[in-house]
Amino acid sequence: MDDHTRTQVEAAAFRGLIAHLQQRTDVQNIDLMILAGFCRNCLAKWYAAAAGERGIALTYDEAREIVYGMPHGEWQARYQTEATAEQKALFEATKPLHAQISGHR
Repeated sequence: MDDHTRTQVEAAAFRGLIAHLQQRTDVQNIDLMILAGFCRNCLAKWYAAAAGERGIALTYDEAREIVYGMPHGEWQARYQTEATAEQKALFEATKPLHAQISGHR
């Protein structure tokens, strides 16, 4: 596979992941962090960083709106639930495995 085709395939896979996460509003970011070490906010940070590396001005909030499919505050109000004590403990226990760009280390 040539580089251009690989980039197109990777971009399509990323768009699929974003669409899936936008549909799965029942899945909380803390659960993603515990199980996978990254969440929607991490994806937005990666997105904004990739844009910046290419000289494209994109704020973290703009990237979050792309990832969430709506302003972050709106998503929080509609879908975010309070983390349980167990979730918070698991989050802390899994911190060494969190994505480095996530800012949770």
